[in-house]
Amino acid sequence: MTSNKRRVFLKGSLAAGTVGVAVGAGLLAPSKLLAAFPAEVFKTRDYEASLQAALGTTELAEGDIEITAPEIAENGMVVPVTVETGLSDVSEMALFVVENGSPLTSQYILGAGAVPMFATRIKMGESSDVVATVKSNGTWYQASREVKVTIGGCGG
Repeated sequence: MTSNKRRVFLKGSLAAGTVGVAVGAGLLAPSKLLAAFPAEVFKTRDYEASLQAALGTTELAEGDIEITAPEIAENGMVVPVTVETGLSDVSEMALFVVENGSPLTSQYILGAGAVPMFATRIKMGESSDVVATVKSNGTWYQASREVKVTIGGCGG
């Protein structure tokens, strides 16, 4: 990791930690954190409607996006997912699970110079495609990966 990327990462970590402390101390209410997103984003139950509400479009081009996730997740409550892209000028990233009751799992708005990558743990109710979306130069791109959820490591 170059020193510039390390510096951006450390600044982002410090900012996230500061927000977490402010929320914990009651100085910043979580409802104010979510105020930037329209309520319909969290109310959609259909994948296409969720795309429209979160991204403003359902037309996504295939792009240079890498999704790292297990092929088989033995515990759908904590499925690790990492998304990286080689696209330039990335301003937003989002992650969807097509078969979830609420398909949008997370959405990120990136600042200038931010590394277009995130790692998270998501909840999956059943086997589904996990779709990563990236907005680069004003255009939304996508990539998907199937993740099978099993109970106790059996079935799928």
